[in-house]
Amino acid sequence: MPTAIAVTSDDLVLPAPDRHTPGAALLHPPGQHDLESALAGTSALLERHGHLVALVPPWLPRSTVQRLHTVRAILETDRIALLDIDLPPLGTALLARQLRQLSVCDFSPGIIASAARLLSHYIYAGALLGSVAKLDRVRVPVGLGAHARSWSPSAHFAVLAHPAPHLAKLGASGGGRSGRGGSHGAPHGSRPGPGGAAADALPGGPDFATHLTFARGQLASDWVAAELAPAWQVQGVMENPLPAASPAWWGTPKLVEFAAGIPDLSVLYQLVASVRRERCRWCGLELIGDRCGFCAAPLTAPPPSAATPASTGRSRP
Repeated sequence: MPTAIAVTSDDLVLPAPDRHTPGAALLHPPGQHDLESALAGTSALLERHGHLVALVPPWLPRSTVQRLHTVRAILETDRIALLDIDLPPLGTALLARQLRQLSVCDFSPGIIASAARLLSHYIYAGALLGSVAKLDRVRVPVGLGAHARSWSPSAHFAVLAHPAPHLAKLGASGGGRSGRGGSHGAPHGSRPGPGGAAADALPGGPDFATHLTFARGQLASDWVAAELAPAWQVQGVMENPLPAASPAWWGTPKLVEFAAGIPDLSVLYQLVASVRRERCRWCGLELIGDRCGFCAAPLTAPPPSAATPASTGRSRP
């Protein structure tokens, strides 16, 4: 059986792109399952799949993160990878689907776990927002002018949180329901730049083939599908229900969240397969990158400190 890919809520499970992609395992938070049920469910997953890879974004409730670590500690297993992935909710769901796609390939569990960090660099995650008053908490710089304009009921902002922060105010009708209009997907009400599009309003998109997934909150707008998607030249667009964690992450329920990523399994496979494979110096699993996804050991041993002679040997990270 393929390595199990787990998330902590069912609204982070995007539809499979084909009949070969398995579903995601669901690790219920403490409010839904008690510890005994969590232990039994996780044990069953390990018995069936051998290894479990779970995404643990920093916006999860503290109690949920503690439950995940408690289960792994009680089971005393090194076959559970808890991956710290710093993406918005919809971007996290997209990464989970990519790992589900890769889980049916001939990659070992260690490669799949360490591939999460690599693939996250190729995910473009953002949102159309009605307010940026509370956006600073997600590490997107917001100037005083944008804060002031957030009080306007007609204000709308295009925000890219990953891979690089970007914020721009759209035209007055940029957040309303609209058709395509505007050269190269320029937001309505904005002044076209030299290329016909409003360069200051559209976040810079990926320079590789992607599909775009979006989810509506309490903001009535077609801007993401009608304007951003053509400007980014995506190969497909899919609407999905908004994850429950998204309003808190973006600081407002008035939003349309979006995430673009590589959809083609063959491309994902080549991307991961092209990276040099190493052997974890602690647990022995294969890995790519500079850190093991299961035991978190760095690829190379840290230099000995002045207080710790090199002859004392290695210890678990």
